[in-house]
Amino acid sequence: MKIVAINASARKNGNSAEMLRHAIKGAESEGAEVTPVHLYDLNYKGCTGCVSCKLLGGKSFGRCAQRDDLTPVLEAAVEADALLLSTPVYWDDVTGMLRSFLERFWFPTFTYSKSGKLAYPKRIRVGMIFTTNAPSEFYKDFYPGMKEKMEWLIGETEFVCAEKTWQFEDYSKYASEWFDVEERKRQRREVFPEECKRAYEMGKRIAAAGKI
Repeated sequence: MKIVAINASARKNGNSAEMLRHAIKGAESEGAEVTPVHLYDLNYKGCTGCVSCKLLGGKSFGRCAQRDDLTPVLEAAVEADALLLSTPVYWDDVTGMLRSFLERFWFPTFTYSKSGKLAYPKRIRVGMIFTTNAPSEFYKDFYPGMKEKMEWLIGETEFVCAEKTWQFEDYSKYASEWFDVEERKRQRREVFPEECKRAYEMGKRIAAAGKI
């Protein structure tokens, strides 16, 4: 099983990246071949609305026509059996880099046909990881909404999330009086390992499903 694992955080050693590493280990434990991608290493833009992906008979029908660093990632994603996507939640949404990826990943498969037929040749399983500095109840509508869009356009989707994440090495140096630092330490020590375990199990589950 081929899986593309995308880190959509600017931090290669942050919470999102750490959870993604656990998901990758879970997938690899089931024999999956995983290709990691760090979006912030790439130079690309979001969808430009050129609609070349909708041109019947066009060379880019059902594919993003832009050519930049994201092109091979999109091609690999379409050919993959599954995707793992990990992102912090900023201002009630995924990071800008992931949003630009999703614009160019979602739009080409969508057609304006009455049948609702999608352009990608197969359905792709998706595992999403969300990390947030806030309590998860802040995003009780956002997470299911992302899952719904992904399942409509791409394939069966599940997600795990980490809440109240550890953000600063020294909270006293930042404008962060909102936070109970001792609670955050406990969360990091006791809860975050369980959240990483759930990411591992999700990766393992998604890879195992590909064997059926």
